[in-house]
Amino acid sequence: MRIPRTKLKAMIRFFCSNTDPNLLGKTKLMKLFYFADFTHVKKFGVPITYDRYVHLERGPVPSNILNLVNSVIDEPETALLSDTISVRFVDGRNFQKIICLKPFTASDNEYFTERELQTLKDVCQRFSDKNTKYIVEASHGESAWINTKEPTEIPYSLAALDNDSKITEEEIKILVSLK
Repeated sequence: MRIPRTKLKAMIRFFCSNTDPNLLGKTKLMKLFYFADFTHVKKFGVPITYDRYVHLERGPVPSNILNLVNSVIDEPETALLSDTISVRFVDGRNFQKIICLKPFTASDNEYFTERELQTLKDVCQRFSDKNTKYIVEASHGESAWINTKEPTEIPYSLAALDNDSKITEEEIKILVSLK
């Protein structure tokens, strides 16, 4: 993962501020990261976070970001993201609700390029009012998921196999390696 800590926190605040807070659980947050990164790859050849994605049962997951969110659950006093989010377990359901501690502000915009910000807006517009099941199923329709097996790493270059990709597999490999 090559995203600066401040940018990662701003990205989480963006997702929190631009999706239905009642539907934002840990799984959906991980899928929002996936769709942001892979949508950006399909349009521009590079991801936003550069995290390492892994094929897990409920879809592609950014492994380092997942570990950071899990640390908020396991060690809330010392976790890197404890000033950004908290996680609340919803009774009677297997749902870990993400609670954003600070809203996304105009000053957070400075961490993103115009293209990145537009990608985040597009992803949130697509999934803002959708539940976890919907976004998980959407991720299972992506080439990155279809062409890998649990628990393997998902290369960004697989984004090129989707019909909406404007970038070739070879171009993605080259552009991602340059960062």
